[in-house]
Amino acid sequence: MVIEQTIPSLRNRVRQWRLQGESVALVPTMGNLHAGHLALVKQARELADRVVVSVFVNPTQFGAGEDYSSYPRSLEQDVALLARVTTGDLVFAPTVDELYPEGQEETVYVEVPGLSEILCGASRPGHFRGVATVVTRLFNCVQPDVAVFGEKDYQQLLVIRKMTAALCLPIKIVAGPTVREADGLAYSSRNAYLTAEQRKRAPLLYHSLLTCRQAILRGGCDHAELKLEAEKRLCEAGFELDYFEIRRADNLAEPLGNGERLVILAAARLGKTRLIDNVVCY
Repeated sequence: MVIEQTIPSLRNRVRQWRLQGESVALVPTMGNLHAGHLALVKQARELADRVVVSVFVNPTQFGAGEDYSSYPRSLEQDVALLARVTTGDLVFAPTVDELYPEGQEETVYVEVPGLSEILCGASRPGHFRGVATVVTRLFNCVQPDVAVFGEKDYQQLLVIRKMTAALCLPIKIVAGPTVREADGLAYSSRNAYLTAEQRKRAPLLYHSLLTCRQAILRGGCDHAELKLEAEKRLCEAGFELDYFEIRRADNLAEPLGNGERLVILAAARLGKTRLIDNVVCY
């Protein structure tokens, strides 16, 4: 497993692959890898000859008071995990100065209006601006044919798709299914923040989404009532809700009630840990 930390060395490596006629996939991560990340890497391996996994804790997507400084960093462990699932590929692990040489105060940002201000964007102002900016920079550094993003961050996936289309980037965006632990909790690096008691309650977020989906598929059309039921269940279990929403799957707009594809999304805090999850409903 090759590790590159500078943009010139990364580009030189990718250039060599291109000269050999090989295609390239990118899997952007913030490190502290788990089974969900590894599933994305395996999926990328099926889509391209070479895979670049970026490991970079991006400061521009963290707001004031969030966990940027304490976010787990485990590059050596991450590389060892990746070596088990793929060979002959590359880890791009730049420093902040490498990816933001102009400094964060002078950073040129990429913004995706509309999608970036709702749901997680409302709870975390500026978050998706930081995501769109760092992903654009990674796309420019790697210039992949395909990039794989997890469906667990459903809103992020739509933001990246919209940004890629709007900037006319010749990159195919592929969604990777959410990977879950045995009790249904979606894998997340932040799960490590949960206490043992909170970890027992955490799967209720996913099960509340499933209950709502089952009701909709059985013909339940009173979305407001379904949301209230889910919110009550979660609050009684000690969750502090950011939102529990039923939205159109293609653009996260409010449903029109004409049989469109839906996605149910939730974000909530359990103690100090912010959990997000979603299920599609079609």
